[in-house]
Amino acid sequence: MGQINKNDLVKIEDGVRFIPGASALVGPLNKIINWGRAGSIWPVTFGLACCAIEMMVAGASTNDLDRFGIIFRASPRQADCLILAGTITKKMAPVIRRVYDQMPEPRYVLAMGSCACSGGLFDTYAVVQGGDEFLPVDVYIPGCPPRPEALLQGLIKLQEKINGEQGRWSQMA
Repeated sequence: MGQINKNDLVKIEDGVRFIPGASALVGPLNKIINWGRAGSIWPVTFGLACCAIEMMVAGASTNDLDRFGIIFRASPRQADCLILAGTITKKMAPVIRRVYDQMPEPRYVLAMGSCACSGGLFDTYAVVQGGDEFLPVDVYIPGCPPRPEALLQGLIKLQEKINGEQGRWSQMA
């Protein structure tokens, strides 16, 4: 076995290097796991109102979320991210909570649009005044409706948050 020279390693990001020919990564375990998780966010498809159309446009070929490793999933058991896209009624909140509870850990929530962030202009008895009343929201995406580019920026902010986490990937931590 020969020695591996540091110059032979390919730098992926700070602290994470790839050994060509060996198909191996070298670096701190936290960084390697977070790098893999941030590059493979799978949101559950759950559109509630007009913001869902903008979410669909973000997944189309013009914006192409696939190049960031973001692939929409139809089952909450395969997803790790929930995008609250649109107006959340009090009748729909328990259903959303049930979908969130079915998602595996670690899981994330994005509130997309002013209705999901703060209830929007619907200050009525039937509308929840923000998704953070019943779910822990990680990233807020303002706008009515927000452009697909805003959703892309919110997902990139979520990737930055995932890369900065310490030990959330383990039940032992």
